[in-house]
Amino acid sequence: MKLIAINGSPRKNWNTATLLKKTIEGARAAGAETELIHLYDLTFKGCTSCFACKLIDSPGKGRCAMKDELTPVLTLIEEQAGALVLGTPIYFGSMSGEMRSCMERLLFAPLVYSQPPRSLFPRKLRTAMIYTMNVSEEMCVQRGYRTMMNAAEASLKIILGEAETLCCYDTYQFPDYSKVVMEHFDHEKKASRRQNIFPADCQKAFELGHRLVSER
Repeated sequence: MKLIAINGSPRKNWNTATLLKKTIEGARAAGAETELIHLYDLTFKGCTSCFACKLIDSPGKGRCAMKDELTPVLTLIEEQAGALVLGTPIYFGSMSGEMRSCMERLLFAPLVYSQPPRSLFPRKLRTAMIYTMNVSEEMCVQRGYRTMMNAAEASLKIILGEAETLCCYDTYQFPDYSKVVMEHFDHEKKASRRQNIFPADCQKAFELGHRLVSER
């Protein structure tokens, strides 16, 4: 089995990327092939609502007709992935713009507007979303982030197959808090959480990767 991890953060070595790399480690420990893709390395757009993927007689029905640097990634997922992990920070209450655009292209094309809705994706995938955020779990609930997360998980289940969600809260945002205006947050508490809690989140990510590629 091959696990593909998609990094929807502009950072390649910070919270989201670290958790994705731990997921990859877990998958490799279970004997899987892996690949990590950074969306911010690519030039692409979200869905343009051309509906070419929905035309009855189209040879490309169920596939995104747009051609850009995301196209090979979508093909790779369709042809090789047995498991898929999408990681994104929370920006202004939602997933990053690049991750949103990627998911539009990935999920809308194979979605069939039947009753009930069905999917043209060629097989079932084991999928997961990893979210990192600067707020506490309590604030995550208060601000309604769960609504967005539940909607994403439901779409993954309908279109690709199994899905689960892993959240990492109250993340450490900067290597040096003295260089930024950040009075709203307690730097020492952030540093303590980074040292004492984040390793447990990394272990959860490792276990997630191992679980997604293991036989059940």
